Amino acid sequence: MNPLTLRVIRDEHQALAAMLRSIPLLLAEHRRHGSLPDFTLLRAMLFYVDEFPERLHHPKESELLFPKLRARVPAVRETLDRLDDDHARGERAIRDLEHALLAFEMVGESRREAFELMAQRYVHGYLRHMEIEEREVLPLALQLLQPSDWEDLDEAFAANRDPLTGHAPDEPYRALVERILNTLPAPLGFAPAL
Repeated sequence: MNPLTLRVIRDEHQALAAMLRSIPLLLAEHRRHGSLPDFTLLRAMLFYVDEFPERLHHPKESELLFPKLRARVPAVRETLDRLDDDHARGERAIRDLEHALLAFEMVGESRREAFELMAQRYVHGYLRHMEIEEREVLPLALQLLQPSDWEDLDEAFAANRDPLTGHAPDEPYRALVERILNTLPAPLGFAPAL
C-alpha cells in the first residue's frame, strides 16, 4: 500500500528540503565573494515557505493525520505534540526570519551575521522536523491507519498543489515560482515549463 497522502508529504518534504538547503549555500557563496545576496530571491523563497508549507502542508498534518495517529497509538502522543508545537511556532519563525532579512537588506552588513545565523537555525530546525516525520510518524501511519483513514487523508492531501513538486502554479504564484526556479542553482533551479 502506497497512500497518496504519503507520496504528497514526501514530495513536499523533498522539494522544501532542497530549497531550504540552498539558502545557507547561497549565503555562504555571497559571503565568500564579499557580495550581497539576491534579496529578492531570498524574499521569494521565504514567502514560498510561508504560503505553501506553513499554510497548506502543516495544517493538514496537524488537523488530519496526527489526530488519527493519536487515536490509534497513544505512545506517539509526545512526538506528535512536539511536531504540532513546531507547526504552531512556524508562522512566527518565518516572520522573524523575513524581518531579519529585511533588516539585512535595509541596514546592511551590520545585520548580515544575525540573518545568516537565524537562517541556519531555521533551516536546521525545519530539516530536523521533517526528518522526525519521515522516520517516526509516516512509517507508523502506514503500519496502523486503516483504508478508511487513508481515503479521508488522500482526499485532503490530493488538493495540495505545491508548484515545487511539479504542479503548475496557480496564476498568482506563477511569477514567484519562476523567480525561485530561474534564479536558484541546479539541481533545484531550472527554467520551468509553465
